[in-house]
Amino acid sequence: MALNVLAFTFGIMGNIISFIVFLAPVPTFVRICQKKSIEGFQSLPYVSALFSAMLWIYYALQKDGSGFLLITINAVGCFIETIYIILFIIYANKKARISTLKVLGLLNFLGFAAIILVCELLTKKSNREKVLGGICVGFSVCVFAAPLSIMRVVIRTKSVEFMPFSLSLFLTLSAITWLFYGLAIKDFYVALPNILGAFLGAVQMILYIIFKYYKAPKTDDTEKPKTVTDHSIDMVKLASATPVSVDLMVHPQANDGDLEGQMEKNVTNQIQT
Repeated sequence: MALNVLAFTFGIMGNIISFIVFLAPVPTFVRICQKKSIEGFQSLPYVSALFSAMLWIYYALQKDGSGFLLITINAVGCFIETIYIILFIIYANKKARISTLKVLGLLNFLGFAAIILVCELLTKKSNREKVLGGICVGFSVCVFAAPLSIMRVVIRTKSVEFMPFSLSLFLTLSAITWLFYGLAIKDFYVALPNILGAFLGAVQMILYIIFKYYKAPKTDDTEKPKTVTDHSIDMVKLASATPVSVDLMVHPQANDGDLEGQMEKNVTNQIQT
């Protein structure tokens, strides 16, 4: 009974925090709608986050009712990410629109359909949860590679303007919450990827504290970096705001004065899980 209460508590907390993370790209899409252009933004983070949410919903459906709280947040995630993708397609140029539709078709339709067919036709119900869990964990771990790029930028430039503390904090809280949820329901596949997510989130906050007050030696030939790599962390969910708290957002290259405004939200699964 105590475990059920803990699981419900952490599940509700995870839903709330993940919902906040899912909304992190809203300022970006407000900007896109205002300018009627995607500028240098890319759709892959949102397509990946949608795929992650779809995977975790399918996985949760195999759990005979115990995955309800996974279904709720990932259903919300699917809805939000779909809106982001639609807006992106509306305002994208022809090349970006075609590229997005291709990835969407290959990953979210053909890829997801292939996973369903393999699981339904080639695995027994008793093993299906394990197979799906392995796929979800594998995808989530791959997504966790994204935060490494922004941490590398922070270390190289000795500047935290590319890594908002609030984003790192919410991603860490999301990962910790879903980790404890996975432990409470004794689900290895939910807990495992969030161990990595919590660790990376903690490292990001430590880096922020270190370099926030770092004072570089003054030299005449010191050049302030003018650009940041296209792949920077948005909600470190993909996987997400989902159980795997990694949500990715790709930002365009920017001038010095515009960088901070563009680095708002990572991942994605989150989705997690």
